[in-house]
Amino acid sequence: KNSVKAMEKELVTCSLQGKEKAALKRSQIFQIPGSKGLETKVIVVLGKAGMGKSILVQKICQDWSNGEFSQFEFVFWFDCKQISLPEKRYSLKDLLLEFFVKPQEGSKEIFEYILQNPAKVLLVFDGFEGLCDHENFPRCSASQPEKDLCSVKELLSGLIQKKILNGCTLLLTARPKDKVYQYVSKVDKTIEIVGFSTQQREVYITKYFKGLPYCDNALKLIKECEYLFSHCYSPVMCRFVCFLCETVLEMGDKSLPSTLTTVFLKFVQQKVIPMQTDVTAMQNQESLATLARIAWYLGEKHQSAMKSDLLPSKEVKEFALKYGFFLPFAFPRHSDSGEEEFGSTFSDFVVQNFLGALHLMLAEEIKDKSLTKYLSFPSKKKKPYNWLDLLPRFLAGLLFLQDDPYFCSLSNKDVNQSTRKQKTLLKYIRRLQINELCPERLLELLHCIYETQSNYLLQHVALRLKPDLSFLGIVLTPPDVHVLHSILKRSTKEFSLDLRNSSIDMQGLKDLVGLKNVTSFRASLSDTVRLWKSLEQIKDYELLRASTEKFVLDPFKAKTMKDISDLSDLVEMQDKMINCVQDASGCSSYEIPAIIIPAIKNLRKLEFALGPVRGLQGFLKLVEILAAFPSLQHLDLDALSENGIGDEGAKSLSEVFPTLTSLETLNLSQNKITDVGAEKLATALPFLSSLKTLSLYNNSICDFGAENLAKVLPEMTSLRVLEVQYNKITGVGAQQLTDSLRKCPHIKNLVMWNPTIPYGVLEHLQQLDSRISV
Repeated sequence: KNSVKAMEKELVTCSLQGKEKAALKRSQIFQIPGSKGLETKVIVVLGKAGMGKSILVQKICQDWSNGEFSQFEFVFWFDCKQISLPEKRYSLKDLLLEFFVKPQEGSKEIFEYILQNPAKVLLVFDGFEGLCDHENFPRCSASQPEKDLCSVKELLSGLIQKKILNGCTLLLTARPKDKVYQYVSKVDKTIEIVGFSTQQREVYITKYFKGLPYCDNALKLIKECEYLFSHCYSPVMCRFVCFLCETVLEMGDKSLPSTLTTVFLKFVQQKVIPMQTDVTAMQNQESLATLARIAWYLGEKHQSAMKSDLLPSKEVKEFALKYGFFLPFAFPRHSDSGEEEFGSTFSDFVVQNFLGALHLMLAEEIKDKSLTKYLSFPSKKKKPYNWLDLLPRFLAGLLFLQDDPYFCSLSNKDVNQSTRKQKTLLKYIRRLQINELCPERLLELLHCIYETQSNYLLQHVALRLKPDLSFLGIVLTPPDVHVLHSILKRSTKEFSLDLRNSSIDMQGLKDLVGLKNVTSFRASLSDTVRLWKSLEQIKDYELLRASTEKFVLDPFKAKTMKDISDLSDLVEMQDKMINCVQDASGCSSYEIPAIIIPAIKNLRKLEFALGPVRGLQGFLKLVEILAAFPSLQHLDLDALSENGIGDEGAKSLSEVFPTLTSLETLNLSQNKITDVGAEKLATALPFLSSLKTLSLYNNSICDFGAENLAKVLPEMTSLRVLEVQYNKITGVGAQQLTDSLRKCPHIKNLVMWNPTIPYGVLEHLQQLDSRISV
């Protein structure tokens, strides 16, 4: 259990949520700064299903075949959902030179060369979650793993553990929520594919319809259906929407379905109905129900493929292949037997999700009361059906489509049975404590409710949202933002949103911030500044003013150089706005209104935690803008990793003390400040007219520093607490501070324990003045 927690911490560390998005060329994927090349390197590519991970690895293989990535002489690519099926045992040689590709001659020599030159080998395992069942992942226990027969899972485990082919490069692709880091102890590089931007969606759609007479109409039609257009951030979903749009335009229709459920109902309809006759309708109905059952049971096992001979009948197999629900593939012949085996895999993860939901609707053995357990928004820690993560949305949507003529034609089930299931869902959601759901569960609920398009449910949820909604660190995709926006605007409540580290796109941020009932918001500074600059460019001064008034900065914690840089950009933007209004030769006041950013004016607490490597560099940059925060009351430089601003940082800070008239708490603990820095601080401390607490705990201040502090204490009339424990002050410095304390009736507490002060001396000083504590 503890090891799992450790791995989850590593996952947080490797996550890209808190990092700046950056375009990464394929040629940069294998660049790992500081790697020595002696041990196996593990690179993980994360991305939701349908984001294009498989296309990426195929392009890598293609690039290599065209002369790119010359550091590798051998590249082996495995589709995990396929190689996991025939649970046979292989040696490493079998896996590489029999299973993957069989050389016409020299297999033995080639394999020996591979063993002797592992650094020249790239192994790609696409869909890593296909090998990791949700219960366990076997460890490689073979004594000679290169020669002994093992399962594919054990061989991969041996590669990860560096027992096999140590020094090679492993490229694993997986979904973000799958526990990759539970099985991989060390990852050298993590890359996350985030999908299409708005512009990329438009480019894809335009290229899809290029040359067709309704090319312009197609893009317009899709963009008008904002919900479907938001889903086009996923390449796979974009392809589905384009296919459906093409069908709709060819039939002369003027509108697209409004939900994912109706999109896929239409998708199935377009595949099956045109080729269907009265004779085949019943057979197709039965085949679809069987396929839906297979989709569900495979999904429960975190699988999307199966051996073809396990399909229940020839009719089902032909139906699945004929209408494109299944794609066939062949297993390479095993060296032991010459028999060729075939497998079938669902053509797409979304199709499997939709069919799985259809099964739950059609299956007689699943009673209406048990349906709610398949929805994934109960406030519980476990989420057993997260592999079929779109299934709850399709299920909710189908429950409200029982009157749809095509849905009725899919099944001969009693309509009353569907109505009972719908009532069960309504009753369940009415009893749900919506304001207690965690952010992920809340988003899932919003998606499910949106799919129902039930005005009653949409309004019910909107009225029960809590006013403070935090999505801190939760990735908000364009569809997430769309459903959140559509439900928030239905509510009569006022909302405060925390969107920091949510990877929200510009349009999504603009839409949420623009809601009148969103009265305050927090977002990553870089996103916020980018939003304001774009609003300034398009001269939307009304939203610019409103969003600056809603923005909240307090409290702010700087943990990276980027945080400091973003804070500087924020201050610079305000200066620009003020100067622009004042500069008559530039833009006049009627063009750009005088906008003051209240968040800057109202910042009261600022924490600085950059650590020892960038601490001084970042702090010197922070000091340059401290004067911009007139209400700053609490400046905290005490970080667990120790910032180490030293004497140079203390000197720089002391120079801006005259501008920090509101500062009440100054924490400079654990910053390697010596007597030199203490002297600079002491000279300027009286300028801090509101200072109540000063902490210099665990620095390197000696008696000379203590003497300088003692001199200015009487002048610091607002000071109530001084902490100088764990420095290098001796009895001499302690005596000077105690003598000064007699002249400072305003001081309530002096914390002064130092290992260099003899205990008897400190005890004596405490008896002289009870305000001295340890």
